[in-house]
Amino acid sequence: MSQTVVAALQIGASPEGKAATLEQILSFEAAIREAGAELVVMPEAVLGGYPKGEIFGTYLGYRLSEGREAFAAYHANAVDVPGPETEALAGLAQRSGASLVVGVIERFGASLYCSALFFTPEQGLVATHRKLMPTGTERLIWGQGDGSTLPVVDSPAGKLGAAICWENHMPLLRMAMYAKGVEVWCAPTVDERDVWQASMRHIAHEGRMFLVSACQVQPSPKALGIEVPQWDPDRPLIQGNSVIVGPLGDVLAGPLRNETGLLTASIDLDDLVRARYDLDVVGHYARPDVFSLTVDERPRGNVRFTT
Repeated sequence: MSQTVVAALQIGASPEGKAATLEQILSFEAAIREAGAELVVMPEAVLGGYPKGEIFGTYLGYRLSEGREAFAAYHANAVDVPGPETEALAGLAQRSGASLVVGVIERFGASLYCSALFFTPEQGLVATHRKLMPTGTERLIWGQGDGSTLPVVDSPAGKLGAAICWENHMPLLRMAMYAKGVEVWCAPTVDERDVWQASMRHIAHEGRMFLVSACQVQPSPKALGIEVPQWDPDRPLIQGNSVIVGPLGDVLAGPLRNETGLLTASIDLDDLVRARYDLDVVGHYARPDVFSLTVDERPRGNVRFTT
C-alpha cells in the first residue's frame, strides 16, 4: 500500500529542561495514534534546546567565565545517544506505530552535536545524522558531523532522509541524499521565516520528494523571562511555520504558526514516479558526463589505534 500519513510535531524545548520537553512529546501519543501517522518529524534541537540569543560569554579573542558556566549547563541538558531519552522515544515509536525523526542536542564526551535521530516501531533507534555544518555562532557550541552519518532509513512511510536547518541550503548535500533514494525528506529546523517556506517548496520540487519540515515554536522573550539582543521582547522568539510539501512543490499542510500542534497530511508514494516523469535529478535529468560528485562516508576521528 503506497498511501500513508505523515506528520510534523510543532513544539518547543521547555525552559524547564529536557525532562519536561520529553514529557510534552510523549503527551502527543494519543494524537499520533488517532491521526494514523506512520512518520512524525520533530524540530531541530527540541531535546536539549536551541539557545537563541545566548552568546556563551564569547567575544573575538577571548571568553568569559560565565560563558563557560552557560556551556556547562547546556551540556548537562543534552542527550546521550543511546540513553534514557532515546529509550523513551523508542517506546513511543513502538506504541504509536510511527517512525520518528527527532532533533536533539547529542552529548559525546565534552562535545555537543546537533543531531537528528531516527526511530522505527520495530527496532527503536536505528540511525543518527549529525549536522555537517553548524551555522554562524552555532559553531561555538556544536561540533561538525562527518559523512558517516548520512543515513537513509526504510519505513512504511517511505525512504527517510534528513537535513537539519541550513544544511538544506547545501546543494551537494542535497544531491548526495537524492542519490540515496530519499522519498520523504525530513527537515528539523528553528528557521521560522517565510523564506524557509520557499526553500522547502524548492527542495521538494527539485528532488521530487515529499517533505516534512518541523520547526520549534517559542513565545516572546518577555514571556520566557529572558533578554535577546536586537529582538522585540513582545515578538515570538520562534513562530513555528512547520509545513508538509508534495513532490511538485505543492503545500499539503501548514504552515502552522504560533501554536503547538500535530500537522498531518496523507501522501501517496506512487506520486513520486509521476512527479519524476519530467525531472529526476539523479536519473534521466543528470549529466554524469559533465558533472559528478564524490561523497566520503568514512568516519573521521583524529585518533586511530592499530595493533
